Amino acid sequence: MRWDNLTDGPSGPAALFGAGAVVTRTFDTPEFRGITFHEVRARSIVNRVPGASRMPFEWTVNPYRGCTHACVYCFARKTHSYLDLDTGLGFDSQIVVKTNAPELLRTELAAPRWTGAHIAMGTNVDCYQRAEGRYRLMPGIIEALTDRANPFSILTKGTLILRDLDLLRRAAAVTEVGISVSVGFTDAGLWRTLEPGTPSPARRLDVVRTLTDVGIGCGVLMAPVVPFLSDSPEQLRGTVRAIAKSGATSVTPLVLHLRPGAREWFMAWLAAHHPHLVERYERMYAGGSYAPTWYQRRITRQVHELADAYGIGPARRGAARRITRPQEAGDDDASGPTQLTLL
Repeated sequence: MRWDNLTDGPSGPAALFGAGAVVTRTFDTPEFRGITFHEVRARSIVNRVPGASRMPFEWTVNPYRGCTHACVYCFARKTHSYLDLDTGLGFDSQIVVKTNAPELLRTELAAPRWTGAHIAMGTNVDCYQRAEGRYRLMPGIIEALTDRANPFSILTKGTLILRDLDLLRRAAAVTEVGISVSVGFTDAGLWRTLEPGTPSPARRLDVVRTLTDVGIGCGVLMAPVVPFLSDSPEQLRGTVRAIAKSGATSVTPLVLHLRPGAREWFMAWLAAHHPHLVERYERMYAGGSYAPTWYQRRITRQVHELADAYGIGPARRGAARRITRPQEAGDDDASGPTQLTLL
């Protein structure tokens, strides 16, 4: 392990958290090779969602910024530019860790102004990415929420959530706990290039199966559905069938959206791996970050019909606190369907 205090002046993580308040570390182990961790002590941890009046939740907790899952399409890539960090490889390898997240959460939950509102996690970057295996922030976060019987939800692509299975069961005994796992497709080749740092779709569906087997209902966010790469009738059927076999309580499809920061990175990936699709994507997303409404509705209808056929119904608003994308000021197509922040 190597570490030293950052002295990068008014740029990088120090610009946000204060010069001298950031420690950077690298670990000489295979799973963390090439990754730099910026350890900070955050000033706040419970954050209000922009446009919360249109959302099924109002508050979030995000103990990390940046994500080693390295999903090419990740919406949160843009947030790294606020730290003067690269939104491409930098987002995948420069991870900000809020080391005081559990203790800070306890303080904020105990404040007189806090009313016990639902808290969503995994809505920006994955709280069960690889870094969590070393920093172990989530057990303290879950315990803090449990001690206050504060309702919460988690969205993840990480199998590491099973480490905290006993804590989740304890929490579910005293408050509302919603768990969703993100599985947009089951194609192994697409997974390896588009989501290279994530567990395989099969392993994620094993997480769903394990959670439901112990009595913790788990839905699947079928996201993203990738136009022309995972959206054929046969592919949609195969994915929904696999989700049904996992015992998921619901399936919610969301079509790929490409916001600034993610759009450039995704289009470069597309040009390298599927160059014949570049012009089709330019046409499809010519109007902004979202696929046309007619296309989104078609995918939603097809997936819901398949879900009904396989015995799983579409998620009902509020039933399991589905995680959706807040509509932020300045977004294009503000009237369009909400989409997932993590994706």
